[in-house]
Amino acid sequence: MIYNFNLGIGWASSGVEYAQLYRARMFRNIGEPAKFVFTDMFPRENIEHMTENIGFLDSEVVWLYTFFTDTKISPVTYTLKQLEATFGTSEFSFSRNGKIVKYVFEGNNNFYTAYMVDETSDRVHRVELVSGGYLIRKDYFTYCRIYSEYYAPLNNQAHLYQRRFFNEDGTVAYEEINDDDVVMYQFPDKLLCSKEEFVGYMVSKLNLTAEDVVIIDRTTGIGQAILRNVGPAKVGIVIHADHFSEGSTDEHNILWNNYYEYAFSQHRHIDFFVTATDDQNRLVREQFKKYKGVEPNVITIPVGSLRELKVPGTTRKKHSLITASRLATEKHVDWLVEAVAKARESVPDITLDIYGKGPEEKKIMETAERLGCTDCITLCGQQNLDEVYQNYEAYAAGSTSEGFGLTLMEAIGAGLPIIGFDVRYGNKNFIDHGKNGYKIPVHDTMETKERVEKLAECMVELFTEADLDAFHGHSYEKAKNYLTTEVEKRWALLLKQTI
Repeated sequence: MIYNFNLGIGWASSGVEYAQLYRARMFRNIGEPAKFVFTDMFPRENIEHMTENIGFLDSEVVWLYTFFTDTKISPVTYTLKQLEATFGTSEFSFSRNGKIVKYVFEGNNNFYTAYMVDETSDRVHRVELVSGGYLIRKDYFTYCRIYSEYYAPLNNQAHLYQRRFFNEDGTVAYEEINDDDVVMYQFPDKLLCSKEEFVGYMVSKLNLTAEDVVIIDRTTGIGQAILRNVGPAKVGIVIHADHFSEGSTDEHNILWNNYYEYAFSQHRHIDFFVTATDDQNRLVREQFKKYKGVEPNVITIPVGSLRELKVPGTTRKKHSLITASRLATEKHVDWLVEAVAKARESVPDITLDIYGKGPEEKKIMETAERLGCTDCITLCGQQNLDEVYQNYEAYAAGSTSEGFGLTLMEAIGAGLPIIGFDVRYGNKNFIDHGKNGYKIPVHDTMETKERVEKLAECMVELFTEADLDAFHGHSYEKAKNYLTTEVEKRWALLLKQTI
């Protein structure tokens, strides 16, 4: 079995989760059984809804907190009728406002608030119980009650002091005891005094053998616990981002990215490291040899793949740009908006469609409004882009750091040229300057205004001077290296050599 460890997942997932999804599909195709383990707590969501939304199978997902119970990963099917059956003969009034249902009982300020999966169904995800005006409990459901949280008033606020996790028949599997940042886990025969011990106990219960492989995608807070308990299993680390700080590195010392520092320090216990590009592979090897005097086993395997090349059935929309990412500060989508506003002085019908969700959404729209270009900038939200890229003429990237860039891969898979900065590692990997796009030289002291101007200049050059047909053709040629069949071969070879 291949166990893939991560922390969390969300509705607007990062590239790490999408990289895991690509890996899950490849393992299915090559017949390698795999599980994807998530160790974060999800108090406001059912993990299955998020993992299913991105594309994982329920049978592939392991959640740390239900691992010690017999409940299964499942969508929410628990209903209001089932909830009401627990009220016995108590009299109550009922009201509903969208996703929120309220039951008010006789007595002194006693009521239940049920939070539904959506605004129309009767499926209940969470119920909050208030007695005497105080929150005392929250119950969480899928097809049964999976856990409850218990609260007491403290400093005029509801204070969480305990969680109980249940088996299907309602018996308690174990308890989590909370005191602010201090947490303990009480089992019938064991008391664990930290989240790290809890993770380690779970790994020990997997009973791993030399035939198993553990792949860690994020080590923060869990890496040490995993390594202490893997036994004879093989261990791999996937490097998803730039792995060091260039500004804090000199001839004698290197500052590793804190996401990977622990794993790098334990290189003797790591059977393989995976980088997404050959450039990063070479750099990791060089730095390990220079600063640590060792040569680790570093393998290049793209974190994504293309099932097929996407060729448009109709003419691409003229002078159209697409960008797709989590809308976060480091993606610099606002720079792209400013560049398009400037570029349309020379290309009046230029457009930019922005796909994704994130905290910068409001700022991006405000930038478009300020520049008076809302007519050519469209926020398209989170969508499946499998059949979307090929409708556009080019892709624009504002990010100054990409470990790989799944959307860049998907873009060339649809024949798109790319405009982006000449930075490690994604843009260098996917853009051949002047052949399928433009890499803009950039340095740390380069002002935002100059970055925007360079982006705009490249947009204008692409749409007024470049041979777009040739650029499209070159992207398609590069994309062939990322076809799923090719990437699957790399994983199959690594696993064969490892186990």
